[in-house]
Amino acid sequence: MTDPYATLGVDRTADEAAIKRAYRKLAKELHPDRNADNPRAAERFKAVTAAYELLSDKEKRAAYDRGEIDADGNPRMPRGFDGFARGPRPGGGFRPPPGDSAGFEADFGDILSELFGAARGGRAGPRAPARGADVAYRLAIPFVDAALARPQRITLRSGKTIDLKLPPGVEDGQQLRLAGQGEPGPAGPGDALVTLVIQPDSRFTRDGDDIRVDLSVPLATAVLGGQVRTPVPDGDVMLSIAPGTSSGKVMRLRGKGWTRRDGTRGDLLARVMVEVPVGDAALEKLFRDRQAAAG
Repeated sequence: MTDPYATLGVDRTADEAAIKRAYRKLAKELHPDRNADNPRAAERFKAVTAAYELLSDKEKRAAYDRGEIDADGNPRMPRGFDGFARGPRPGGGFRPPPGDSAGFEADFGDILSELFGAARGGRAGPRAPARGADVAYRLAIPFVDAALARPQRITLRSGKTIDLKLPPGVEDGQQLRLAGQGEPGPAGPGDALVTLVIQPDSRFTRDGDDIRVDLSVPLATAVLGGQVRTPVPDGDVMLSIAPGTSSGKVMRLRGKGWTRRDGTRGDLLARVMVEVPVGDAALEKLFRDRQAAAG
């Protein structure tokens, strides 16, 4: 066995707390439960555990520092030469006198219990049965359905079809978890993780809880006033245009926007875009006459 200080990566002057911290870090990284396919990690885990066992015992550490025992805890001098009454434990290693190992066993058990849920007494319990794997899905949602939080139908890998209830205030990229709809496993099935992808709509853009739309208004209606059919997520409505309405004016339809988290809705903001007819001889003559009169 190599030098226990080097195995734990600490100086010889390290105190008990530093040694414990170093061991916790290495034990967490190297524990066999986390390295099932890495036999070298298992060997290093044994080494750091043995190093910690030696250095966490004040008497063993002092004896090692004095050169009286080696890194495995075996005496460097013949037994009885200096009255050292300890001997090798069966199968190798160092046997402390009665009572000496209690501190290490309790401390070692506490560390494993904290890191890996080990049973009391320092022995790791059987690994808990694993749940089935989670399954990821991407669900495309029409813009207006997301705005109105309409339920969406999704077909799972198992062939099962579910009507998925959208949460109010749904966001693009939001993930929903369907408990127990993943792969089967010894401890129960995993979950289905559904990422919501809101599709764009050529008519609408979202602005927080409001929705914006460009509204084409004939020139005559903008000048004289009238009503214009206006798209909203719920369907079309008739919007009144006041006489002399200029292009660029924004009109607000309250409660026709995005569904908020509390179930209320934002507004729809309709921007007037006045249409100027092309090739209308009478209209062109009207404006030429107006220009001449003004000039």
